[in-house]
Amino acid sequence: MRSFYLTLLKYKDHLLFFLAVSLSLVFLLRNESPDIYLIRGKSIDFFSFINSPLAWVKNMTQLQKETELLREKNIQLRLQLESMLAAYEENNSLKDLLDYSRESSYELLPAKVINMGISSNISSITLNVGQKDGVTINQAVLVPSGVIGKTLIVGESSTLVQCINDNNYRLSVRIYPSSATGILRHLINDIYEIRELQKNAQINVGDKVVTSGYSKIYPENLPVGKVIEILD
Repeated sequence: MRSFYLTLLKYKDHLLFFLAVSLSLVFLLRNESPDIYLIRGKSIDFFSFINSPLAWVKNMTQLQKETELLREKNIQLRLQLESMLAAYEENNSLKDLLDYSRESSYELLPAKVINMGISSNISSITLNVGQKDGVTINQAVLVPSGVIGKTLIVGESSTLVQCINDNNYRLSVRIYPSSATGILRHLINDIYEIRELQKNAQINVGDKVVTSGYSKIYPENLPVGKVIEILD
C-alpha cells in the first residue's frame, strides 16, 4: 500500500491534469450552447484528420490481403483448368484409340508413354506395358494416325520403342492408288521421304501411304501418312 501511495504522490500532477481535462470534456459535451457545438465540430474534424492516415494504412493492409487471396485463388483456378484440359485431351486420345481398336481387325494392346528418349543414340519412347502383357520384340506400335515405331527392348512391365523418326529406322511402304512401293525414312521434323520407287510410278500429292506388308513386323495396309510433295 505504501508503494501505491508513493506512486500516486509521484504522478499526482499528471493525474490531476488528466482528471481536469476529463471533467472539462464532460462539461463541454453536456453543454448545448452554439460555441460548444462549434468546438465539437472542430474536434471531430481534428480527430478525423488525425485518423485519416491510420484508416488509409488499414485499408491498404486489407486491400493487400484481398489481393493475395485473389492471387492464390487465381493460381488454384489455373491449376484446375490445366488439370481439366489434360483430362479432356487424355479422354479424346483414349476415345480415338477405342474407335481405332473397334475398326481394326488386329489384336491391339493399349499403352501409355511413361518416358521420352532415354538414349541420345536413338529416338525412342518407353511404354507402360511389357512381357507380362504379352509384348515381344519387333512388334508394331501404332497411334490412331498410323505407325510410330516398333518394340526394341521388352522388360517385364515396360517396353522401349524405336520411333519412326529415328535416323536408322526404315519402313517398307506402299502408295495408293498406284500401289508403288518404296522405303520410307525420316528427313526432318514431321517430314519423311520414300526412296527406291519405280521410275514410272504414277504418284500424286495427297496419295495415301501405308505399310507394304513385306516386313514380318508390320502387317500390310497400316496407315503411315500421305504424299505432300513429289521430287524428281
